[in-house]
Amino acid sequence: MIEETNINKSVFDVFPELESERLLFEAYTKKDAQTLLNLRSNKAISKYMDTTIPKRIEDTEQRIEGYIKAFKEGKGITWALIEKENNTIIGDFAIHHIDKQNSRGEIGYILHPDFWGKGYMTEALTTLINFGFKDLNLHSFSANVNLENVNSKTLLLKFGFKLEALFRENFYYNGQFLDSEIYCLLQSDLK
Repeated sequence: MIEETNINKSVFDVFPELESERLLFEAYTKKDAQTLLNLRSNKAISKYMDTTIPKRIEDTEQRIEGYIKAFKEGKGITWALIEKENNTIIGDFAIHHIDKQNSRGEIGYILHPDFWGKGYMTEALTTLINFGFKDLNLHSFSANVNLENVNSKTLLLKFGFKLEALFRENFYYNGQFLDSEIYCLLQSDLK
């Protein structure tokens, strides 16, 4: 029998909507498919992603269905990041690949380039780290980062994430094998 840690499974009873100073964290719905298509097909964003770039609204509708399914199964939570001032989706943030046995969740995020350099990801990551450790009761977060994504690595290091591993040519994407770095933050790192 696999021993499970103390992840707070009640988090998955009702989708957890969160709020920070300038952002709302809400569930995606099918009505957001066009906005998500615009975000995920943006070249500045997609150049660091290791997933297929959506070409049709049906692609992002399927992605949103996947987010909903992952939440219902307790495997992940993906939030639309909404700027309060304009009530506009400007990106998203996820805790996915939740490993209940080891109380670990992988984070992933995207932000529209118009909002880069304005502290939105710092604000979002602060909110999500607090949620993950306090509400979900995770032991650690991991982040899988494209080596060329300097902004993402800088953000993670700012929060105390440590480089755990370099995986050489560990995934095939867009016709080539790519390297990635894995970063980790333990709950005890914040004490």
